[in-house]
Amino acid sequence: MSSLLLLTNALQPSTEVLPALGLLLHNVRVAPAEGPALVDTPGADVILVDGRRDLPQVRSLCQLLRSTGPGCPLVLVVTEGGLAAVTADWGIDDVLLDTAGPAEVEARLRLAMGRQQIGGDDLPMEIRNGDLSVDEATYSAKLKGRILDLTFKEFELLKYLAQHPGRVFTRAQLLQEVWGYDYFGGTRTVDVHVRRLRAKLGPEHESLIGTVRNVGYRFVTPEKADRTADGEKAKAARPKPDSTGKPSRGAAPAGPGDAAAASPRIGPDVQEAAARPAQR
Repeated sequence: MSSLLLLTNALQPSTEVLPALGLLLHNVRVAPAEGPALVDTPGADVILVDGRRDLPQVRSLCQLLRSTGPGCPLVLVVTEGGLAAVTADWGIDDVLLDTAGPAEVEARLRLAMGRQQIGGDDLPMEIRNGDLSVDEATYSAKLKGRILDLTFKEFELLKYLAQHPGRVFTRAQLLQEVWGYDYFGGTRTVDVHVRRLRAKLGPEHESLIGTVRNVGYRFVTPEKADRTADGEKAKAARPKPDSTGKPSRGAAPAGPGDAAAASPRIGPDVQEAAARPAQR
């Protein structure tokens, strides 16, 4: 017997939201489908979210649950018509029709908990590149220990690029991988999110997302970014060539013998004339 938490704003009992639960031997607790209400809610083996109505609000709730890391599978209960609105960015582990029979519900719950247990044996996947760390388990990104305030799509974009360092992606590819096939916006959306993401990374680290002119974007590893910056500094500090093509070294300080070396040589006749006494 498992412990299930059903999040719903309906006034109906849990067996009305998902009738098959009344025929299964699970411990079902009900809580409001609201973010603040989840703070004091005990843990569960599986969280069921009532998505039969008000899909935009339910989608936001699912994304909030995924970002906070509930530590258990998240299963969405929808009507057959609601299936058309469900996409990967909801952050759910599985979906159930409210008309599903007891055998199907039991199988899906068992599989969801089994996947969670298998995944729990591995360490949470964390992408590290220099001072940047992206944690998929908590949907958070840190830069030098500072948590970046990213939107869901900004996080997904940063995570996808960081997963493939050095690989160049076109805007169309990023739009397909991050936003999904059903997104009807233009590739300009990618440029806007990259600009916002760079602003949140800050001037010191905005070069982590490199632009490949006329192609797209790529994630630049911190070592390469540092070498590029050092090369630019060295290039700026290099002496500029003069008109002859040789590097100008500046004027050397004058020494004591420089004046004599620079003056015209005095011949012996002139010296002898200077040594004779002047004749009146």
